[in-house]
Amino acid sequence: MSDAIKHECGIALLRLKKPLEFYKEKYGTAFYGVQKMYLLMEKQHNRGQDGAGLASIKLDVNPGERYISRIRSNDPQPIKDIFAQINERISGELEAHPEYQNNVALQKQNIPYVGEVFLGHVRYGTFGKNSIESVHPFLRQNNWMHRNLIVAGNFNMTNVKELFQNLIDLGQHPKQMADTVTVMEKIGHFLDDEVTHLYKECKNEGYSKKEASPIIGDRLNIQRILERASRNWDGGYAMAGLLGHGDSFVMRDPAGIRPAFFYDDDEIVVVASERPVIQTVFNVGFDKVQELNPGSAIIIKKSGKVSIEEVRTPLIKKACSFERIYFSRGSDAEIYKERKELGRLIFPSVLKAIDNDTDNTVFSFIPNTAETSFYGMSEAAQDFLNQRKAKMIIEQKDTLTEDTLKELLSVKIRTEKIAIKDAKLRTFITEDSSRDDLVAHVYDVTYGVVKPTDNLVIIDDSIVRGTTLKQSIIKMMDRLHPKKIVVVSSAPQIRYPDCYGIDMAKLEGLVAFRAALELLKERNLYHIVEEVYKKSKAQEDFNDADVVNYVKEIYAPFTDQEISDKIAEMLTPEDTKAEVKIIYQTVEDLHKACPKNLGDWYFTGDYPTDGGNRVVNRAFMNFYEGKDARAY
Repeated sequence: MSDAIKHECGIALLRLKKPLEFYKEKYGTAFYGVQKMYLLMEKQHNRGQDGAGLASIKLDVNPGERYISRIRSNDPQPIKDIFAQINERISGELEAHPEYQNNVALQKQNIPYVGEVFLGHVRYGTFGKNSIESVHPFLRQNNWMHRNLIVAGNFNMTNVKELFQNLIDLGQHPKQMADTVTVMEKIGHFLDDEVTHLYKECKNEGYSKKEASPIIGDRLNIQRILERASRNWDGGYAMAGLLGHGDSFVMRDPAGIRPAFFYDDDEIVVVASERPVIQTVFNVGFDKVQELNPGSAIIIKKSGKVSIEEVRTPLIKKACSFERIYFSRGSDAEIYKERKELGRLIFPSVLKAIDNDTDNTVFSFIPNTAETSFYGMSEAAQDFLNQRKAKMIIEQKDTLTEDTLKELLSVKIRTEKIAIKDAKLRTFITEDSSRDDLVAHVYDVTYGVVKPTDNLVIIDDSIVRGTTLKQSIIKMMDRLHPKKIVVVSSAPQIRYPDCYGIDMAKLEGLVAFRAALELLKERNLYHIVEEVYKKSKAQEDFNDADVVNYVKEIYAPFTDQEISDKIAEMLTPEDTKAEVKIIYQTVEDLHKACPKNLGDWYFTGDYPTDGGNRVVNRAFMNFYEGKDARAY
């Protein structure tokens, strides 16, 4: 994606089922869990750039011994930073106490992070300050072991104000109106409620306070706690948590918007945001890693018992399609296939744009994450060429000579590496006055492979804001002097804000929205904008379930192609010599390519939760009223 988009965080939960001595004997170290957490988090580095955190719990420790450890970092390389600190701490303890070297019991007793339960998080904040206080996991402490709660998640709630008010109504005094704080306190409230209920139960059965503690931990109903806590949540989430005595869980939203995958065997249970991460770190097959069902939670009791429980009634599954287009690692077998299919399906539109002239066309991609879609587009182009060759051979079979056959078969689809990103430059771009010129040189171009008679086709993951396209990519492509530049988006036009984790909160930031506004002005239809505002304003106090997305009326007068053509016009720099055309994927073909991830609200405006319509309603009112504010 040429436009920088902040997006979803990544989570990793690991539970070791065996005693630490087992891992020492089999794998040579009692630090097995720490090592695997490093890999799980580093393999999800693509999901988090501005913070990382790790928490661990030791099981069955003596009173007075530390059993919870947590470390967080907002360093420019946060994963590297936290594990460097952990390694330094572990190495220092082993150096100072040689007697710990081969004694697992002493290591567990005295060295932090030598435990059985781990929760890691890589953060890519969609908004808010990049302060250490914003970095997960969050910790809610208590002297009762099972009231300690550690939470981390990949999520955005659309109704934070409502959740905040719920806490006040429960008699709490939240320290901050943020979705992470409200979610943690909501779980914490019902955890406390459950513990209190179980304590009274144990007391009635004649147990002392000391005797009751482990019984409470054993009897805690995590499913019920999560069901009560999440009753009013509206958003996309994969929420992970640890309890101080050793229970743990990961819960997924009922529409399956945010991803979660797990693997369970007799040694470990692991949950992560991406399937190939688990496959790689634990060397297991694709079919061994399962997807957590929407609305369900995987619950791991201190005993090691694992269960999948339904916490919220599942909705129609609307898993985020952006996961497939861009965010998730392309090494996933399904995602790789889907991205290739996105490129293949858009080729007929490309063929039309170049007037079927593949002989005088160079195909390429920007950025590297678009490479897989590029393979699909190239293969479709080769199939077209092969069909053309076969037809010519049949038509000329009576006059075909060996030389003309060789000449015919030698024609190939021309694919080139046109652009190479210069990573050093972007960090230098700070001053607005000189930024545009510097941005134009973020990529190096390959000279000598494009002729003035050529079309140049460049495929990208998506075109969201169009800023980099206008300031850099089209200028750079034009320096190669092609006849025509065709920019291809493997995703459809992004028309509506996201409110479930991707940083696309403001309508005016979306180039498709700006293009629709320009068309409304040109065709004397701008009164529609005021009409949509009045309809949106009238809904301001409606219940979320009653809000209608009237922003769809902004796009209704125009075809997709008309909007694409206007986008091309808006994003073409004035001094560009080549003709510029922009092609977007259709929503129908997106669904064909990604049949299991049908979440398409940013393209269609069809939000999977009621809160989505309220967010788009507020985003439009903010735009109309000139408020530079987020809609959620």
